[in-house]
Amino acid sequence: MVFPFLHKLKDKRIVLASSSPRRKEILSNLGLNFDVVPSKFPETLDKSKYSPLNYVIANATEKGLEVYKRLLEEGQKIDLIIAADTVVVFDGEILEKPKDEKDALNVLQKLNGNSHYVYTGIALIYPKIESGYSISTLIENTEVVFRKNSEEDFLAYIDTGEPMDKAGMKNQKRKGGFF
Repeated sequence: MVFPFLHKLKDKRIVLASSSPRRKEILSNLGLNFDVVPSKFPETLDKSKYSPLNYVIANATEKGLEVYKRLLEEGQKIDLIIAADTVVVFDGEILEKPKDEKDALNVLQKLNGNSHYVYTGIALIYPKIESGYSISTLIENTEVVFRKNSEEDFLAYIDTGEPMDKAGMKNQKRKGGFF
């Protein structure tokens, strides 16, 4: 086991507040048993009021709290909610999931041949023994260098549909990739 404390979560109800295939894969690879309850939080926070670090933490926290409160209202047992948010930052601008294929192409062209940062905020929400809940947050950021690509490469990638659920379309898995 990668983390020696993970065995303590074996009999706990863990809820992933996301339908992200990548997040499901990460938790599965850690050997965790978990339920998936996607958050209904609209992710409409005003980006101009946050640094990228604070933005992903705020979004992850709000996603997790929405699921926590919903499950609590339904009378469900909750031991741990895991919520996350990821954005790409280029030239100080927070880039999220593309709205459509045209937006995806614009973002890929912005990143083409440049470096950018990927920020992921994670919120862990768990009940307190007496009452209420506690929140612990984590943040990770990575600089990514995007190699120079042709528009033809981008259009072929967009045609796969893969970039449409990724902030800044990071995590490309095509042979050769963009990095």
